[in-house]
Amino acid sequence: MNQIAVTAASGQLGAEIVRATVEVVGAENVVGLARTPSKAESLGVEIRPGDYESRSDLASSLQGVDTVLLVSGMDAPDKRIGQHRNVIQAAKEAGVRKIVYTSIQGAEQGTAFSPIVQSNRQTEADVRGSGLLWAIGRNGIYIEPDVDYIETYKQRGEIANCAGDALCGYTTRGELAFAYARMLTQPQHDGQTYNLHGEAITQQQLADYLNSAFATDLKFREMSVAEYREERIAELGDFLGNVIAGIYEGIRNGAANNKSDFETAAGRAHQSWADYFGRLADRNG
Repeated sequence: MNQIAVTAASGQLGAEIVRATVEVVGAENVVGLARTPSKAESLGVEIRPGDYESRSDLASSLQGVDTVLLVSGMDAPDKRIGQHRNVIQAAKEAGVRKIVYTSIQGAEQGTAFSPIVQSNRQTEADVRGSGLLWAIGRNGIYIEPDVDYIETYKQRGEIANCAGDALCGYTTRGELAFAYARMLTQPQHDGQTYNLHGEAITQQQLADYLNSAFATDLKFREMSVAEYREERIAELGDFLGNVIAGIYEGIRNGAANNKSDFETAAGRAHQSWADYFGRLADRNG
């Protein structure tokens, strides 16, 4: 069995992908790469240095690896393009055969989130032009942050943002990891770009699901883009506040309501939101 490496293994998505891939090929065939290897030791696989800034370390850590999963970095858009290129070039130097990239969905123009989307599109182009076998997933929006934010929502009695009544293709890290484990190990995904998300829902539907899981009575309140941006910047600072507002402006404009390719990538349907929130309700009951 050829080795599979997963970058950013100490992060939430990277760790989930490591665990899902271990279920498919066994721990002895999975390597985790992490900027700080000690933070990923609990995963039960070999961990090697994986700082996106160090191409020499990456090339060394990818020796003997057949397939690498490149988790999109978290740096500023202009920086992450170069960091991703370090991983791609290191993979080529190390003799890696295939690269799988975790990209994103979102508005490519006109929002404060668009530069991040554009940087991901540039890495997609770099992956496609690498000369390696490749597969790309464009992740939907994680639903976990809304679940984690439930206490704040309870205090406020509402979900308030600028998404309006537009549909948003949410997903979970666990579902993404299941799909990426198949994209890493099954050749039919080579050369494919997939939108990875579940059933698209509105913010009011999200509030209803949260109400069912946490016995709350949240309402959705629509804000203007400018109003929401101002609120987010006040709470999170200029950079992050603008980015979050840009994400929801993109939802409002339809950029998060795309055809889902999840079932093609994963070989099964995405978990339904009724099931997902039903399990949360059981856990809370």
